[in-house]
Amino acid sequence: MSNRYEAGEAQGSHEPGSDDRVLRNKLGVTDPDEMDEVELQLLGQIYRAVLLEALPDRRLYVADLKTWHRRWLGNVYDWAGMERSVNMGKGDFHFAAATQVPRLLTVFERDCLARFTPCHDIDDASLIEAIAMTHVELILIHPFREGNGRLSRLLADVMVVQAGRGPLDYSAWEADKAAYFGAIRAGMANDYRPMQRLVEAALVN
Repeated sequence: MSNRYEAGEAQGSHEPGSDDRVLRNKLGVTDPDEMDEVELQLLGQIYRAVLLEALPDRRLYVADLKTWHRRWLGNVYDWAGMERSVNMGKGDFHFAAATQVPRLLTVFERDCLARFTPCHDIDDASLIEAIAMTHVELILIHPFREGNGRLSRLLADVMVVQAGRGPLDYSAWEADKAAYFGAIRAGMANDYRPMQRLVEAALVN
């Protein structure tokens, strides 16, 4: 129990001197822009490792997501790769309660990862449906303290590359974040059509 408690404390704390703008980290970084740059550089490394050097061309598991997260942010945060132990939200929108994350990840693995991966011999419509549902459900669970959106995009890119396509072009998502968050909200009612439209727009040859 002490490890769980300590993990929760670490996930809820910020780096001293950061004015509560940067999570406590191994690097002592206190500036949000500097931390954004660190995370971005490391994200490029995990993308190369997963998509180019050793694509997991097989069924995916929640354990893969935890491994990617740990490899991405393990040198920055003590809790990298661990399920979050604090509740989180964005504005008035609340992600799944931390106590529900383990159960929801089990359901996610069964209903999304086991159902859709590997994305072999799949037409575009089915691929779009698979990525949309998987992305929405993982975002709603928000299993990690930091980096959920970027890790969800990495998962989507693995799926689309498994299907023999190039990584998604997320520029439209970035340009209209209101539409993106609206698609996530629609997914709460199991309506994945708005996200399917976004995935279709992001699909490249």
